[in-house]
Parts: sequence; structure tokens; C-alpha cells
Amino acid sequence: MQEQIVNKIAESGLITLDLEEYYPKEEIVVFDIKDHLFMGMMLKEKDFRASLQGLDWEVYRGKNVAVTCSAQGAIVPLWSYMLVTTYLQPVAKYVAYGDAKSLLNTLFVKNLSVLKGEDYTDKRIVVKGCADVQVPEAAYLEITNILRPFAKSIMYGEPCSTVPIFKKKP
Repeated sequence: MQEQIVNKIAESGLITLDLEEYYPKEEIVVFDIKDHLFMGMMLKEKDFRASLQGLDWEVYRGKNVAVTCSAQGAIVPLWSYMLVTTYLQPVAKYVAYGDAKSLLNTLFVKNLSVLKGEDYTDKRIVVKGCADVQVPEAAYLEITNILRPFAKSIMYGEPCSTVPIFKKKP
């Protein structure tokens, strides 16, 4: 008689979390105040307001927008970021300060906030390590913050090959 093959991974009770599922789906674009500065160095209120009024804000519809000023040493008053946001907020999906990478981190953390740590109480969790898209480091920190107070153990990788991250002391 043949010996039955047993899938030990399936029977292990491991829960695999794929962070790729929380990757922001909408496009991320950057609005750079630098493009609206006088001589590339300073913001003149009247010219800045006129420039913003003349823009087609519909190009930002449904997108995640990072607002920044990439001109080193430019004189940019803080209210200018607020003014840009008043134009973007009605059309954009989400508006935040920073570059595209920092906005991706913010959106990832925001998307992960739907997870409730209590749902993983005393569970053995594997945070999937391979993805088709690059998951930012901030997402791995956030998922650990969410899970650590509740999980029995946290591992990184694939169920067949994991790196132990945390194990609750008995």
C-alpha cells in the first residue's frame, strides 16, 4: 500500500499575509511647486495664485498626489502648500506632502490600517517575502507594529522557508 502524502504546511495553521494586496492601486503623481517659482528661487504670491488658477486640475482626478518643492534653497512659504491642496483636494484621491516614495509609504501604512491586530491573536503569521511589485520597507515595519502585540509568532518569507521575526514568550 502507498504512503499518503501529507501537506505539512497546510496543516501547520500558518496564516500568510501578502502585503502586495495592500499596494496602492491609484497612480501616484508629484506636484512640484518649483515649477511655479519666480526665477526658480522664490514664490511671489500674486504670480503663484495666477499660475494655480490657470492649471487644468482635472489631470489629477482620482490620483494620489505628492506635493513638494524640489528647488534647493527656494523661499516657499508654508501657506503655499495649503493653497495647492485647496485645488487638489476636490479632484485627487489623496494629497500629502513629500515625494512619490514618501507618499507610497504613507498610502501603504494607511491601507494596512484596515487590519485589526486582534484578528491575529495567538496566530502564527508569515509575512510573504516575494512580490511582483516592490513593497516598501515602511509596510514591513507597520505590519509588525500591528501584529506583534497579538500574534503568537511572526515570520518573514514563504511558508516552506521562513525567517523567524518574533515569538511570544510563554
